[in-house]
Amino acid sequence: LAKFQCVEMSREIIGHGTWYDKMAARIIERERKLGRSLDMIRTEMGVGASGFPHIGSFADGARAYAVTLAIREQGYNSELIAFSDDKDGLRKVPAGLPKWLEKYLGYPVTDIPDPFKCHESFGHHMSALLREAYDKCGIEYKFMSAKEVYERGMLNKEIEEILANAKKVGEIVKEEVGQEKYLEVLPYFAVCENCGRIYTTRAYEFLPKERKVLYVCEGMEVKGKWLEGCGHRGEADYTKGEGKLSWKGEFAARWKALDIRFEAYGKDIADSVRVNDRICQEILGFPPPMHARYEMFLDKSGRKISKSTGNVFTPQVWLRYGSPQSLLLLTLKRFVGTRTLDVTDIPQYMMEFDELEDIYFGRKKIADEKEKAKLTGLYKYCWHLKPPKKPSIHVPYNLLVYLAKIAPKGKEKEFIIEKLRDYRYLGRDEKPTEDLLKRIEYAQNWATDYEKEIKETTVRLSEKEKKAINELIEFLKTEDSAEKIQNAIFQIARKHEIKPSNFFKVLYLILLGTQKGPRLGPYIIAMGRENVIQALKRALE
Repeated sequence: LAKFQCVEMSREIIGHGTWYDKMAARIIERERKLGRSLDMIRTEMGVGASGFPHIGSFADGARAYAVTLAIREQGYNSELIAFSDDKDGLRKVPAGLPKWLEKYLGYPVTDIPDPFKCHESFGHHMSALLREAYDKCGIEYKFMSAKEVYERGMLNKEIEEILANAKKVGEIVKEEVGQEKYLEVLPYFAVCENCGRIYTTRAYEFLPKERKVLYVCEGMEVKGKWLEGCGHRGEADYTKGEGKLSWKGEFAARWKALDIRFEAYGKDIADSVRVNDRICQEILGFPPPMHARYEMFLDKSGRKISKSTGNVFTPQVWLRYGSPQSLLLLTLKRFVGTRTLDVTDIPQYMMEFDELEDIYFGRKKIADEKEKAKLTGLYKYCWHLKPPKKPSIHVPYNLLVYLAKIAPKGKEKEFIIEKLRDYRYLGRDEKPTEDLLKRIEYAQNWATDYEKEIKETTVRLSEKEKKAINELIEFLKTEDSAEKIQNAIFQIARKHEIKPSNFFKVLYLILLGTQKGPRLGPYIIAMGRENVIQALKRALE
C-alpha cells in the first residue's frame, strides 16, 4: 500500500480519479497475482506506417501514455513502447497519393520510395508523421521499428516457437475466427528475394536447424485485388529479417519479447487480439498483456476515419487550429463509445478545455467530489501530470475568429491584441502571453481556412427569452451606439422579467459559445450589427 501515492477524496477515488488511474491499479494488481516482477511495467502502442496517421491512431498513443503515467503515479517504473508496423506490406494506395505507388502493392512499406522525397522510405515518412504529433503533444515513448526488430533478431526465439507449433496456431485461428488458411500454411510472410513483395509469398516449410523458411511466390488477394506472384521458390532467413510473422502471431511474439503488460486495441482488430492472446498464453507460455478495447472515431457521415479511404483527419490538421491540450482532451476524455468528429469540433474542444481549467483552479465549482476529482484529474493528464501554476487567459475561440476576420490585412495580430485590451482581457500595458499568441494564431488559421465554418452553440430558449431576443433584434436594426446597445440589453431583460446576468449569458452562448465574454455593446459593433442579428435569428429557429 505504501507504493500507492493516491490523492483520495473518498474510498472510490483512485489516484487522480480517472479511468487511467483505475486501469493502472488493475494492471498492478494483476501483475502481483501473476507473480511477475514489478520493476518495469511496460505498455505498448502501434504506429501505423502504411498510410497517413489519423486522430484514431494518435488516440492509441495518447491513451497508452496516460496509463503509463498513471502507473508511475502509483509508484512503479513504466515506459511506453511505440512499435511501428513498418515491415507490413502496402495493401492499398492511400487516397491522394500518386498512382505510381500501385506498382509497389505488396511490398514492405520501408522498401517503397517516399513519394514526398523527404524520408528514407514511404514507411519512414508515415510513421514520422505520427511521431511528430506525439512529440508536439509531449508524449514520451521508446520508438521501435519492426524492420529493425526483425533484422536485429529480437523476435527470433518467439518466431521459432510459433513456427515449431504452426499446426497449433492454425487450430487456434480456426477455433477463434473460422479461418482455415493457417492449417495449411505457416504464419509467416517471407519477402520474395526475386520480386520484393511480401504478401504474395506462401511459407510452406520450417527448417529449424537452418533457421529458415521455404516459400513460393504465388500471389494473394489483398483488399479485393489479386496480386500476382512471380512464381519464385526460395528460402528466407528469419534471423536476418527476410520476412515477418503474420498478424496471427506477431502481436504475441512482441508482447513476450518486449515484456508488454498493457496494450489497448480498436474493435476492428478484436479477432486478431483474441487469437494472439491464446498464442501468447498457450504456445509462448507468456500471459498476454491486459487490454482495453476502444471504439472508432467516425466522420460526420458515419464512416470510420481511415488512412486508406481518403477521409483522413490527421493530428497535424488539429494542431493547426487547436492546442495540444485540446487534442489530448479529445482523446482522453472518453475511452469507450464511437464518436463522430470533424474539423469544426476543434473550437468547441478549445473552449471545453478552458472550462476544465476553470474547474481545476477553482473558478468553477463542482459539488460532487468524485466528479470533481475526475475532471481535475483529466486536466492533469492533458498536461502529463505537470499542470501550469496559474490559468491561461481565456478568450473565447469564436471571439478571436471574428476579430481575425475583421482585422486589417497585414496587421491582424496587432488589431486583435488591441481589441483584447479594449475588452479587458489584457491590461492596457500588459503583454500577451505565449499561450495567448498561440491562440490568436490558431484563430487566424481558422479564419483563413474556414471563413464561414464556425459552429454556433444550440441554446434552449424560454418564451420570455425569445420575446426579449426579438425585441433586441428590432433595436439593433436602428441603433449603432455601443453604449446604448449595452444599456438596452439590461432594459429589455428587466422588461421581460429576466435577470440581466442570465440574459447576458444567453447572448454570450449564442454569439460566442461561452457564458461570458467582453462587453456586449462594443463587441456587437465590432462584429457587425447585421451579423449579430442573423446569429440571433438562427437561435430563434
